[in-house]
Amino acid sequence: MLKNNIIVLFFVLFVVACASDRPPLSGVDGEEIPPAFAHFPDIPFPKESYIDLDETRALGSGDNWIGSLTFKTPYNASSVFDFYVLEMPKLNWIEVATVRARISQMTYVRNNRAVQILIVIDSGDSATVTITAIPNASGIK
Repeated sequence: MLKNNIIVLFFVLFVVACASDRPPLSGVDGEEIPPAFAHFPDIPFPKESYIDLDETRALGSGDNWIGSLTFKTPYNASSVFDFYVLEMPKLNWIEVATVRARISQMTYVRNNRAVQILIVIDSGDSATVTITAIPNASGIK
């Protein structure tokens, strides 16, 4: 009996040790997103989104990438706006300004970086999103 308890305890500790502090990259309903977005772990992405490689100009990866990332999403612009309002603070981004309009704009800062999110209405229930990441030398944190 003691041996079984030790095995169970070891398994639980192993699983806890393997768990990450960072929430998984996920979409609106918590499902995983395509691996292409894994290069940008500091930004949440709605599920079923896909990168527009012709419009994306990003350098680096991880928490230090810079440039512009453009992607298409099958959700309307209002849902995408709400998604970022809810999800960005979970990754420690601080809202600086938001404008909800035909072309919505959102600005967030975290540590030494700032991001601007532009959400453009496509036809019907879809949107194009461009996220631009730059160094934040302003001192706003």
